[in-house]
Amino acid sequence: MKNSKVFINLSLLKRNSLWNLVGSVAPILLGFIVIPYLISQVGVEIFGILTLVWALIGYFSLFDFGLGRALTQQIANRRATGLINQLSNLVKTGLLLTVITGVVGGLLLAVVSNQLGHKWLNVSVSLQEETVYSLLIASLGIPLTTLNTGLRGILEAYEDFKTVNMLRMLLGFANFGLPVLSIWIFGPRLDMMVFSLIMARLLVLGGHIFYVKKINPSYLQLDTFHKKDMIRLMSFGGWMTVSNIISPLLVIFDRYIISFMLGASVVAYYTVPFEVLFRVLFIPMALTTALFPRFSFLFESDLQAARNLYKKSLKTVAAVMLLICFIIVITSYEGLKIWLGQDFAQKSWHIAAVLAVGILFNGMAQIPFAALQALGHVRVTALIHVGELILYIPLLFFFLRYYGLLGAAMIWVLRVGSDLLVLLFFTKRNILCTN
Repeated sequence: MKNSKVFINLSLLKRNSLWNLVGSVAPILLGFIVIPYLISQVGVEIFGILTLVWALIGYFSLFDFGLGRALTQQIANRRATGLINQLSNLVKTGLLLTVITGVVGGLLLAVVSNQLGHKWLNVSVSLQEETVYSLLIASLGIPLTTLNTGLRGILEAYEDFKTVNMLRMLLGFANFGLPVLSIWIFGPRLDMMVFSLIMARLLVLGGHIFYVKKINPSYLQLDTFHKKDMIRLMSFGGWMTVSNIISPLLVIFDRYIISFMLGASVVAYYTVPFEVLFRVLFIPMALTTALFPRFSFLFESDLQAARNLYKKSLKTVAAVMLLICFIIVITSYEGLKIWLGQDFAQKSWHIAAVLAVGILFNGMAQIPFAALQALGHVRVTALIHVGELILYIPLLFFFLRYYGLLGAAMIWVLRVGSDLLVLLFFTKRNILCTN
């Protein structure tokens, strides 16, 4: 019976992982089609500002303070331990916190919108006022985004990844499609395109509310606030936020230092292969998103099953990523030559080959990272990221100075390789070696 149960869980994981992969990739494919049209209709500068608004809404979603992930972990834990009667209070408290933090984030964006529009974004004078209005409109989307994150956390805790990714695809399609519709109706107005982005989030919020209500209508009765649940959620979410802030910096920081030290003219030889290879991580991320609530459940109900699932997942990801990265290494020159020409390939193929090794390490690291956070050790993962940032920055300057672009790739591989080893060490100590 135990083997049958494990088999069913593995089948569910495969299905959920596939949904996660489709939910991540499908909107990108639509973007390839729509983006050229948007640029042709509104011009490069307005489209550039629109992408900055996209990025700002995404960045300010950090104001959920990791509460979506915290809800997933703690709901899964309580379901595993049979504490179903405590779920309603937990969910209500978590959702109320996401609304409060989202309002704070929205107010902050509204406060800085005038400075962003008139000074910091270096916008043409004729577009500055429209940019400020657009940023004020965008600030309304921050509470919607954080609340959506909390509601998605509930659905993920119940492992309803089909619904999660249908809504993710709806948001992705609306993010690209509604600005096009806005152009057809109102013309190339930035403020109306940004307003359409808010409507996209409102539409998806309605979808999240509908499906969470199907799980338990009482979850959306925001009439209680429980201090103990708030402390647990904020503790988990606070350390999650540390990781959420530092992780993107570790990914994008190098390109700005490359531009500073070597000049903007050579940045593309590093960033183009990096951006393409980074998309390969959609594969392990699709699996670990599905694994997180399953790990959270099993760590409370069946530790041995959790260990078995961890080992199997790590081996699977290692095998798949090793094959993909090996193919990338041996085809990097020819691939870049066909895509971007011989000159670009000669200057970039060796960087792509080195980065592929790092993608292998980074893909494997997703498994112990998810396992540690599912166990509640978010402080460990956050402190690992802090330590990496402190060591990475001076080493990046050193390697760039003496080894150029290849040095940047080498130190990135060294960082993610060290990250993998440290995560494996803590996972072994906290999961595999405990009773």
